[in-house]
Amino acid sequence: MIDRDIELTDGMIVLRPANPDHAARLYVAIRESLDDLRPWMSWACDGHSIEDTQSWLDMQPEQWVQDRAYEFVIRDAATGDVLGACGLNNVNRAFRMANLGYWVRSAVTGRGIATRATRLLAQFAFSRLDLVRVEILAAVGNKASQRVAIKAGATREGTLRNRSVTGTLVRDAVMHSLVPSDLQL
Repeated sequence: MIDRDIELTDGMIVLRPANPDHAARLYVAIRESLDDLRPWMSWACDGHSIEDTQSWLDMQPEQWVQDRAYEFVIRDAATGDVLGACGLNNVNRAFRMANLGYWVRSAVTGRGIATRATRLLAQFAFSRLDLVRVEILAAVGNKASQRVAIKAGATREGTLRNRSVTGTLVRDAVMHSLVPSDLQL
């Protein structure tokens, strides 16, 4: 089992395992960013509450222990400010792969934060979790997430029909992948 007392950093950002102590600051980042998150994330709705954030965070230690998901909060290395979240989920041990997702608060988009987080998280997946493939799935219209995947070094593999579901909206999605050689590990 991977120790949850881990910190991943590149000197600019820090990824820390999501835990209940992050609730207040993560909730503020979510509320600030709802307009940008709502089209792509089912959980990002007007009714999203601090209790919703707390409930999600409360589940994360058990997800980690069960090897189901490894969710992190992205923080500024200098100030400690919460910048967003990222994680590995849908861990598939049979195929040694997982899905990688990310979001960054609206006030700091366009600064390379999601790209940095993606690379740190992929390195963690390959070196600590012994995975050989990380998939990044973004709805066809989510150009910002697709740019992050490419900037992180992922390969665009194609468009998957009806692969993204947000609430009742079903859309095609673009699949990108990272493998260890993409990060020169």
